Amino acid sequence: MKMNKRIYIFSLIAICAIIAFHGCRKPYLPPAISLSGNYLVVEGVINTGNDSTIVKLSRVVKLSSSNGSNPELNAKISIESDANASYPLAEAGGGRYVIAGLNLSAANKYHLKIVTSDNKTYQSDFVPVKNSPPIDSVYYLVKGNNLQINADTHDPANSTIYYRWEFTDAWEFHSAYNSFSIVSHDPFDTILFRTLSQQIYTCYKGSASTNIILNSSEKLSKDIITGNAVNLIPSTSEKIGIRYSILVKQYALTKEAYKYWQQLKKNTEQLGSIFDAQPSEISGNIHCVTNPSEPVIGYISAGTAAQTRIFINTRSLPAWRATTPYDQCTLDSLYFSNPKTGNNDVRDYIYTGFQLPVYPLAPPGGKIVGYAASTPECVDCTLRGSSTPPSFWINQ
Repeated sequence: MKMNKRIYIFSLIAICAIIAFHGCRKPYLPPAISLSGNYLVVEGVINTGNDSTIVKLSRVVKLSSSNGSNPELNAKISIESDANASYPLAEAGGGRYVIAGLNLSAANKYHLKIVTSDNKTYQSDFVPVKNSPPIDSVYYLVKGNNLQINADTHDPANSTIYYRWEFTDAWEFHSAYNSFSIVSHDPFDTILFRTLSQQIYTCYKGSASTNIILNSSEKLSKDIITGNAVNLIPSTSEKIGIRYSILVKQYALTKEAYKYWQQLKKNTEQLGSIFDAQPSEISGNIHCVTNPSEPVIGYISAGTAAQTRIFINTRSLPAWRATTPYDQCTLDSLYFSNPKTGNNDVRDYIYTGFQLPVYPLAPPGGKIVGYAASTPECVDCTLRGSSTPPSFWINQ
């Protein structure tokens, strides 16, 4: 009885504690952080080889802002060497500044000098040239219901150690229906056969990496990187529905640059739970000369990148089915004289542009009585991409 009484009292205390905890708990709504600075963001690498150097300038954007970016325009940018040589970049629009390949000497150090339209001067620290070793291979592996793109490399001199990768990809896709017919309004409404140059069935799209991809051989006996995952594509992605291409670029980093990118990755990609690293101040190598206390976001490195492109055909992959915006498309039969209503569907729906013709409807040996048609979103792939293949595209 005493034991039962103790259990009863303990249970009663526990229940009261739970009620008290939930009863006293109040929601905490932290105030939104007000960003006091209009800080400059500098993105780019000083390319010391044949490729162009592209530097992007922007200003930080509040999370509550509807603007995706805030480009910094009308700035003057130049690459300067420790031998007092200067190479000005040209403004290319949208906050981008460009100069063609410079073939700079690896014996010198280089930095970036920026003068903004409000006459503030920014400079990066002088950095040595670090050229990337070649990429050994870029290849893909099937990982469950994903396609993983890997990049392997090594440095026989054991001097690179710190690496960063980025990529741009492109893919072919098709609209729901291949239209063989096109509407002409000159000199009057009519429907003609679509020429090859007018095709809107096969298109191409592209994207660029958004995550920070890093790896290091610091803890290895040799400077070798193998099985390094660059991209992971779900099996349902339209990217790998027909034909896919990826261009992988590899950069060699100094230890200081690697630490910067590593910290930036932690602050931007690895937050969200109590077990993740807590956000911390990111210190780059770019400074405001005019106002040394003003923070600047970015890190400038110098060197040449290695790059490799591969193509992947869907026939080389498992029998995956891509999910596309065309999955709900339907094909309608539109007549010059609808047998049920007597209406001229072709005039009402096709000539007005509400639907696009796909192919003519005609009885065997008879005249065309109408057209199979669907909405422009289901027929015209150029609403989502370009019908002109990229300059590097190879069909196989």
